[in-house]
Amino acid sequence: MAHRHVHGWKRVIYAFGYSMKGLKACYEGEEAFRQELLVLIPLLPLGVWLGESPVERAMLVGSLLLVPIVELLNSAIEANVDRIGSERHELSARAKDIASAAVFTSILFAAVIWLLILVPKWL
Repeated sequence: MAHRHVHGWKRVIYAFGYSMKGLKACYEGEEAFRQELLVLIPLLPLGVWLGESPVERAMLVGSLLLVPIVELLNSAIEANVDRIGSERHELSARAKDIASAAVFTSILFAAVIWLLILVPKWL
């Protein structure tokens, strides 16, 4: 593990660098991540604007932010499985399918939150 003897603010700076490296790798290598960001960018300010209370704004924005978080984890799982080998294995397929289901569930969660908060205002 690189820089394991680094502590304090220096460790935070290194961790931030690794995080940015991971975001860049996911953005460059995963089309789904780019598509989700494309949807996220206009919806974030819309969620802040449409929410009438701090709790509503937090729910609208938070539900959206959950999607790329889960996509990052999905991409990490897929990269790890792909590193093991290219041959087809039932457990590898299951791991990828379950991670993909997590992404789907996070998108469904965001859609339900948005519907539950916004539909009653328009009915």
